[in-house]
Amino acid sequence: MKRPQKKTSTSSFGTSGRISHDSSRFYKSRLYEAQGKAAPSSVTENEIASDNLNRIFCKSSEAMEELPDQSIHLMITSPPYNVSKEYDEDFTLEEYRQLLQRVFKETHRVLVNGGRACINVANVGRKPYIPFHAFIAQDMIELGYQMRGEIIWNKGSSAGPSTAWGSWQSASNPTLRDVHEYILVFTKGEYGRNGKSRNSTISREEFLELTKSVWSFSAESARRVGHPAPFPVELPHRLIQLYSFEWDVVLDPFAGSGTTCLAALLTNRLFVGYEKKLAYVKIAEKRIREAQDNLARLTD
Repeated sequence: MKRPQKKTSTSSFGTSGRISHDSSRFYKSRLYEAQGKAAPSSVTENEIASDNLNRIFCKSSEAMEELPDQSIHLMITSPPYNVSKEYDEDFTLEEYRQLLQRVFKETHRVLVNGGRACINVANVGRKPYIPFHAFIAQDMIELGYQMRGEIIWNKGSSAGPSTAWGSWQSASNPTLRDVHEYILVFTKGEYGRNGKSRNSTISREEFLELTKSVWSFSAESARRVGHPAPFPVELPHRLIQLYSFEWDVVLDPFAGSGTTCLAALLTNRLFVGYEKKLAYVKIAEKRIREAQDNLARLTD
């Protein structure tokens, strides 16, 4: 007969594993005294007009008047990095942060209580290095989000054959070559969502893998998609599986070539996207139509 495993709790010497873990001692420590508590939020979830679902709006997401308060379950996005790519604007760092603050403040309005916001971002530059992920995390917390963690996306061999290593084989001025990006995860209001009468679509194997904080998969080809900086469908697919229920509504306020919207469609979620450039909206709509046609053929 298998003996029941002993429950663990916070220990002065740590624990080798966590089984029904009691961490109350840790959260009562002085480290957490000054941590902000989640602001009270209504549990009401409002419906989006059917005409506004499964659409990408060609406009700025700084004002998403198409969406009522507390109507989005999950936000996934990769904002433009402001590094002189085709779609970028030449903002100062402060102007760039202010743009994101306006968009993510509006996102906070439309998220349901317990809704999640996931932001894929890469740091840039070397002289000096600009830690976008740190600035965004700070700004999100100041906007009222609770940070839940960060995922390191290891792009590995697909990161490209960069030779920007600085001084070759010399301590004079070596430079790190990034082969990773960040996915920052936040929650509005409560940490959890009521799963009653909702269907999770994640498998046991996926759950065990995706709850690790390092994900390894290849980047996407810009040439193949037709966008300067697309992320692979695998990225939003994983986040959708981990952080949403079937038929939830997924938002991408910087939709680009529509990858988040495509992943939502393929996982039985609804989507809303915002993208300012008409050319990218057309690319996104074409990708979505092709996916819908493929799904229709499979069900015929």
